[in-house]
Amino acid sequence: MALNYVWLGFFLISFVVAVIKSVFFQDTAIFGAVMNGMLTSAKTGAEISLGLAGVMTLWLGLMKVGEAAGMITRFSRAVNPFFSKLFPEVPKGHPALGSMMMNFSATLLGLDNAATPMGLKAMKELQELNATPEVASNSQIMFLVLNTAGLILIPTSIIALRMSAGAANPADIFIPTLISAFVTFIIGMFTVAAFQRINLFKLPILIFLASFAALVTALYFWVTNMPPDQIGPRMSTLGGGIIFTIVIIFLTAGLIKKINVYDAFIEGAKEGFQVSVRIIPYLVGILVAIGVFRTTGCMDYIINAFGAVFAWMGLNTDFVPTLPIVLMKPLSGGGARGLMVEVMTRYGADSFQGKLASVIQGTSETTFYVLAVYFGSVNIKHTRYALAAGLIADFLGMTCAILLGYLFFH
Repeated sequence: MALNYVWLGFFLISFVVAVIKSVFFQDTAIFGAVMNGMLTSAKTGAEISLGLAGVMTLWLGLMKVGEAAGMITRFSRAVNPFFSKLFPEVPKGHPALGSMMMNFSATLLGLDNAATPMGLKAMKELQELNATPEVASNSQIMFLVLNTAGLILIPTSIIALRMSAGAANPADIFIPTLISAFVTFIIGMFTVAAFQRINLFKLPILIFLASFAALVTALYFWVTNMPPDQIGPRMSTLGGGIIFTIVIIFLTAGLIKKINVYDAFIEGAKEGFQVSVRIIPYLVGILVAIGVFRTTGCMDYIINAFGAVFAWMGLNTDFVPTLPIVLMKPLSGGGARGLMVEVMTRYGADSFQGKLASVIQGTSETTFYVLAVYFGSVNIKHTRYALAAGLIADFLGMTCAILLGYLFFH
C-alpha cells in the first residue's frame, strides 16, 4: 500500500506544480514536456524489461541445470546457519536459500546481469512458500531490502567513471564507499528484523560480520598496492571467473548425475523469458511516475529547499550539490549515475563534491526499481513495510556517506 500512495503522490504533486507553472508563470510548454517525459519513461521501462529477456533466459536456464544437478541444494545447506537466522520461515535446505546466496554473491562481485536473474529466481521460490500470494511475506521483504542495499566489494563502474573524468586516484573512494554500503546493508537488515521481531545478535550473524570486516581489510591492502587503472579490469576478471567457474560446476554436476542438461536449461530458459515480460507493467508504472516528478521540476524544488534549510541552520553546505544524487538514487540508477557525472564535470573529479558524489552513488541500490521488478515478477500487490524499510536504510546510508565524505575528503 505504501508504494501505491507514493505512486499516486508523484502524479498528484506533479500535476499541481504543472498547473501552477502553466497558469501563474505562463509556462506553455510544461504539459507538452510532461507528456514527452511520460512516453519516454514508458519506452525506457519496456526496453529495460525486454533487455532483461536474454539475460533472464540464460541465467534461469543455468540455474535450472544447477537445481536439477543438486548444486543449489548444496549451496542452501552451506549458507543455512546464517540464512536460517535472517529467514526463519524458509525450511532448511530449501532451494531459495541457494538462489539467494547466488544473488548476493553476484551482487558483491558487481555482476548485475547475473545478480538480477538469480534474485528473481529466489523471489519465485520464496513465493512458493507464501501463504498469501498477493501479499509480500516476511522472507521476501528481508530479501528485497537487503537487495536494495546493493552491497558490492569494489565499485568498479564508479572507479571507471572517475578515471574517465580525470581523477588522480580513481580508487580513493573505495573505503568510504564500501563502509557506507555495508552500513546501509546492516541498517536494512536490522530495520526489517525490528519489524519482524528477529533477534540478530546470534553467533552465525556475528561471524558473518567479522568475516566481512576481515574481507574488507584484505581488499583494502590488495587495492592500495594495485595501479588504479588495473583495479577495474582485475575485479571484472575475478568476478567473471568465479561466476563462469560456477556455471562449469553446474554443467559438470549435471553430466555426473546423468541428467539431460540441455533440456533442463531450456525448461529454465522458458521461465526466464516469461518473467521478463511479466515485469513490464510494474516497471513502466513506476518509471513514468518518476519521470513526471522530474520533468515538472519537483525534484529541483526539494533540493533547493534542503539547501536553504541547511544554510539557515549555519551548517556547512558543500555537500548540497550532491543532494540530487541522494534523492535520485532510490528512484533511478541511470539518473543518479548521470547526476554523479554532472557533479564531477562541474566541480572536478578530485573535488570534495566529486568524491562525495561517487561515494553516494555506490552506497545503495535503486529501491523503487528493485521493488517494481522483484515484486512484479511474482505479482505481489501488497508490499507491506518493504518500501518504508528500504527507504530508511537508504536515508541512513546516504547520511553515513555524507559524513564519511567529510571525514575522508573535506
